[in-house]
Amino acid sequence: MHPVDESRPLGRILLFGVQHVLVMAATPISAIFLMSATLGLGAGLTVDLLSAAFVLSGVGSLIQSLGPWKFGPRLPFVMLPGGAPLILFLAIAEQHGVRTATGAVVLTALFCFVVLPVFSRLLRFFPALVIGTMIVIVGVNLVKVGAVLVTGRPGTPGFADPGNLGLGMATIGFTVVFYLLFSGVLRQLAVMLGLLGGTVLAVVTGAVDLGQAAGGGLVNVPQLMPFGSPEFNLVAALPLMLYSLASMAEATGQTVINAEAVGKKIDTRTDVPKTVRGDALTSLFGGFFGLPLIVTSGENIGIVRVTGVRSRYVTAAAGVVLIVIGFLAPVTRVISVIPSAVVGGTAMVVFAVITVLGIQMLGRSDLDKHTSTFICAVALALGLLPILVPGVYGGFPPNVRILLESGVAVGAFTAAVLNVLFHHVRPGIAARLGTTRTESER
Repeated sequence: MHPVDESRPLGRILLFGVQHVLVMAATPISAIFLMSATLGLGAGLTVDLLSAAFVLSGVGSLIQSLGPWKFGPRLPFVMLPGGAPLILFLAIAEQHGVRTATGAVVLTALFCFVVLPVFSRLLRFFPALVIGTMIVIVGVNLVKVGAVLVTGRPGTPGFADPGNLGLGMATIGFTVVFYLLFSGVLRQLAVMLGLLGGTVLAVVTGAVDLGQAAGGGLVNVPQLMPFGSPEFNLVAALPLMLYSLASMAEATGQTVINAEAVGKKIDTRTDVPKTVRGDALTSLFGGFFGLPLIVTSGENIGIVRVTGVRSRYVTAAAGVVLIVIGFLAPVTRVISVIPSAVVGGTAMVVFAVITVLGIQMLGRSDLDKHTSTFICAVALALGLLPILVPGVYGGFPPNVRILLESGVAVGAFTAAVLNVLFHHVRPGIAARLGTTRTESER
């Protein structure tokens, strides 16, 4: 039996599952809080959406990890809302109303099912060179996301606060110490122990307001169609539908790199579509609960690599924990008080591992060939530009800007197009010219 399919004692599986949840819990929380602040939602509606985000993330993680029928690649995946799909959702909501935004999510999920057969035929144009480049950009972008949790955004009050920087660096230090001193199961739990160590330090230094975890009810139940029935507008949904193509390319890279992290050979033509179907199905349900697109997350891949725990039943356990959190209000409140600086310190380490995995993949991509080096360099330059220089496309129309500011989408598209031009079109033209010359010489 392959390690990814091995079941472990229930206690260990739950521990490792909780570790995944603690590392990624900040993402759904921050996504819903951003929705609430942008759309001016009330406290009750915010709690309903947060509950739905945890529950749907858990359901999606179960689908991707267990792989029922043709949904899910049976790899250790966790699913989350947030990122570029959230920004697109909010842009549609502000321009056309939140009911149109939820309708756009539903339409986009259905669109993924429709175009998937065509996309599957294009997967041969995504070799290790393209996917490795994309994963490096994903990793760098995620490290930046983790760093912003520690420092705050430039120009905002409290940016680079020494106290937050100290908490973030201390959390990284705790993780390193635990990984250095421990072995076996405790070493595999070093990420979670480092996060807990940072949280304890935050409590001791008074950086945590425990009063926020008190009060309130005991049970949250996600509300179906919290904004009312979705409204369907193809024109309004077009930006999100176009982005879904880039999301499918990102799912391709994440499926391949996840399989590499656990040492399992996969068939991209069959397994990648399973990942995309899992994303689309979860997002379809999420749209009816008022959520943006929910997609597979690269965050847990770094945890798998750091801990060496490859069983997909661990992320299935994380899915169960997420569902439980979604229904238990006190647990949601306790997790929400973990300082962002502590979560960011943990996230930086885990996300940097993803960058290393991308570099390892590029190392097997014939970079000694000049064309491969050139393709990788151009894709990295264009893909990292909006990440390293935020706002570089500020003068472009909003819909175009949202697509260009996704470094992952730009980098993946550039690498794929250049790979086709240099490794498919150019050799074909050269072969035809050679044949023509030979015939003329005869």
